Amino acid sequence: MEATLVILKPSAIGRAIAGEIISRFEKKGLIIAGMKMMQLNDEILDEHYAHLKDRPFFPRIKASMMATPVVAMCVKGIDAVQVVRAMTGVTNGRKAAPGTIRGDYSMSGQENIVHASDSVENAQIELARFFKPEEMFEYRPTSFNYLYASDEA
Repeated sequence: MEATLVILKPSAIGRAIAGEIISRFEKKGLIIAGMKMMQLNDEILDEHYAHLKDRPFFPRIKASMMATPVVAMCVKGIDAVQVVRAMTGVTNGRKAAPGTIRGDYSMSGQENIVHASDSVENAQIELARFFKPEEMFEYRPTSFNYLYASDEA
């Protein structure tokens, strides 16, 4: 079972659509294995966005990500990284396909509702950045046998 990081950004929290977004992941059949609300700070954002630190727009990203608390989630499922990325859509909400989270809820490249890990390797790094091991859980929801064929899981 693959795990990935999802962050509901201040643009989701400020618009009061966090529940709708979480519900979409659950309805897809992904397992919420960890979830917490937290206020991001300079230290974690400098680490998380280190690849953008020297870009002129970086201060704007940091200010945006600290505008409200965020909801960080560990989401699990078969091919979870790929599934979550497909569900979120491309970064710029104006270009994201209808039916994707960004396509349905975002008009911005920055205020784009959600962060999702872009690879299995980055998911592992990002999950360790936002969660302690004891904050992520292993369990099978009662619906599990209806999510996957017996030879898939």
